Amino acid sequence: MKTITTNVFQIHEHPKPESGYEWIRNNWHDLNQHSLDEFIESLKALKDKVGGALNYSISVVPDRGEYLSLKDYDVDLLKELSEDDCVLTGVCWDIDIIQALKKGNLSSAMKSLHSDTEYLYSDEGLKELCEANEYHFTAEGKHLEP
Repeated sequence: MKTITTNVFQIHEHPKPESGYEWIRNNWHDLNQHSLDEFIESLKALKDKVGGALNYSISVVPDRGEYLSLKDYDVDLLKELSEDDCVLTGVCWDIDIIQALKKGNLSSAMKSLHSDTEYLYSDEGLKELCEANEYHFTAEGKHLEP
C-alpha cells in the first residue's frame, strides 16, 4: 500500500492563487448561469406586465449572436413601472431591464449581465467566491471537492 500526502490551501494562503483562478476559468463555465436565469425571468415578467412580443437569445458572454427585443408593448403600462425598485421579480435585473426599455434600447440591459460575468471571472471576483465558499486547492491550483 502507498500513502500519498497532498497539501491543500485556501485561496488566501495559496502560494500561487492565480493557478486556482485559472483552474476555475478552465473548468467552471457556468458560474453566472443563475444571473442569466434571473435576467430571463425579469424579461418574462416585464412582458407579462406590459404585453407585447418578446424575442431573445442571450448569453452571459457577449458577441455570441445575441438579440433581445420586445415589440408592440403598452407604453403607458411601461411608464407606470418604477425604475428604482425590483418590481418585476425582486432581483436587480428588473431595474436594468425597465430602464433600458424606457430608453428605447432593451438590448443595452445585456451589458450589465456581461459586466457581472466579467467581474465574476476576474481575479478579484474569483477570490471573493473562493473565500466565501472556503474552497481548497492543490499546490498546482486544482480545486478539491470537500
